[in-house]
Amino acid sequence: MKFSKYFLSIFALILIFSFSLLAQEKEKMTKDEWEAEMARLNTQKVSLTTEITTLNTDINNLKGQTIQSYDDCMNELYTMLGTTKGDVDNYRTAVNELSGKIGRKEGPKADRLKDLNALKMNKISALPEFFDKVQNQMQKDLDSWVEEPTVKNYSVVKGDCLWRIAQKPEHYGNGFAWPIIYQANRDQIKNADLIYPDQTFKIPNLTEEEKSKYEKLKMNYKPAPVQ
Repeated sequence: MKFSKYFLSIFALILIFSFSLLAQEKEKMTKDEWEAEMARLNTQKVSLTTEITTLNTDINNLKGQTIQSYDDCMNELYTMLGTTKGDVDNYRTAVNELSGKIGRKEGPKADRLKDLNALKMNKISALPEFFDKVQNQMQKDLDSWVEEPTVKNYSVVKGDCLWRIAQKPEHYGNGFAWPIIYQANRDQIKNADLIYPDQTFKIPNLTEEEKSKYEKLKMNYKPAPVQ
C-alpha cells in the first residue's frame, strides 16, 4: 500500500508538471500534437499502474514466506557439499596456518605447494569464504616467493674458523650452528679446529628445528666471568 501511494504521488507530480508545460506550450501546439501528447501520458499512466500492481503482488508474496536463519542456510550449504561445520572450522585453521607459513617463507617451498594443492582439492574451498584466498591469493603469494638456494658455497679466508663462518649474517648469524657446516664438509675437515684458506665449504640452510635448537643455545649462553 505504501508503494502504491508513493508511485501515485510521483505520477501525480508528473501529470501536474506535464500539464503545466502543456499550458505554456498550448498556443504553440496544434490540436493533433496536443492529442498525441495526451495519448503518450495515458500510456505512461497505464504502465506505471501495471508496475504498482506487480510490486504489490511481490510484496504480498514475500510476506507469506519464512526467511531462514543464517545458521540454517549455512547448514544447508554444508549438507550440499557433504561436509559439516566442524570440517569447515578445521579447514579454516589449516588455511590460516598455511597462509602464515607462506607469508613467513617457511620452506621448503615445494612442501608448501603440496599443502596448498591439497587445500585446493578439498571441496570446502568452493565456499565463498575460502575460494579467492585459496585458489588465487595464496597461489600468488607462493609464486612471488623466491626461495634461497638450499646450499651456499663459501671460500675460507685467513683467520676463519667454523664458529666465525657460522656467525656471518649471510650464513646463520649464530656461531653455535657451526656443527652443521662441520657435518656437511666432513670430506674436507678432519679436525673441526683446523681449516685452511681456499678450502670451499658447503653451507646448507638450517631447518626450522635446527634454527630453534641453535637459537636456544645462543640465548642461554652465559660467558665465563673474566678473572
